[in-house]
Amino acid sequence: MIRAYTFASGKGGTGKTTVTVNLGTALAQFGKETYIVDSDVGMANLGLILGLESAPVTLHEVLAGKAKINDAIYDGPCGVKVVPSGISLQGFQSADPQRLKDVMKDLVSRCDFLLIDAPAGLGTDGVIPLAVADEVILVVNPEISSLVDALKIKILTEMMGGTVRGAILNRATMENTDLSRQKIENVLGVEVIDIIPEDPNVRRSAAYKTPIVVKYPESASARAFMRIAANIAGVEYTETEEVRKENFIDRLARALFRR
Repeated sequence: MIRAYTFASGKGGTGKTTVTVNLGTALAQFGKETYIVDSDVGMANLGLILGLESAPVTLHEVLAGKAKINDAIYDGPCGVKVVPSGISLQGFQSADPQRLKDVMKDLVSRCDFLLIDAPAGLGTDGVIPLAVADEVILVVNPEISSLVDALKIKILTEMMGGTVRGAILNRATMENTDLSRQKIENVLGVEVIDIIPEDPNVRRSAAYKTPIVVKYPESASARAFMRIAANIAGVEYTETEEVRKENFIDRLARALFRR
């Protein structure tokens, strides 16, 4: 059974951390014991968007051998467990990324799903999360620079014997300037699992330090996160009747974009 997923992008700014947090929360809403880990020990953001920036013990201390992993696990929304990285430069300098493998082995034995937010780039701290996961999911934006960087991550993952399950197309505006779903699949050589539309409610929920699947559950992006989580968990997700009543323009725009 596949339980550990690493979310990677190759470049920063694709919304990878937001995707990880919301999918982890959605899986918890489906009743799955879920842990999310910020493995970006250099540029940690996961704790910030969940209000854990002042956490006394983080993955930094665990990777430095100064704390046990149990001390760095915090309760998140809907019961999801969160392991944040710290935001201090000193903590980053003390952390040993090589310890991450043992930490992941420990955590995956405790839960149904382990979601790892990987750092951008191809450094050592970025490679290890690709190697420890059962599958890697790429988070891309509909622009060529995002795809080129994601393709590098895919190639590297496969060189290490890993598996890329597919890509999540995030922040899609449905405009003509966006790359189509088919073009993205052709470039990356993997399926686009789902499309998360550009949604101002993502920024609004971030301001409240709350996942959008909790703050604005009826929003378009929240529904997309729930669909993806249901796909991962192998459970059925049915949108409410009110949500299904999308207007014609929305349906047409999505249909055209997916061609």
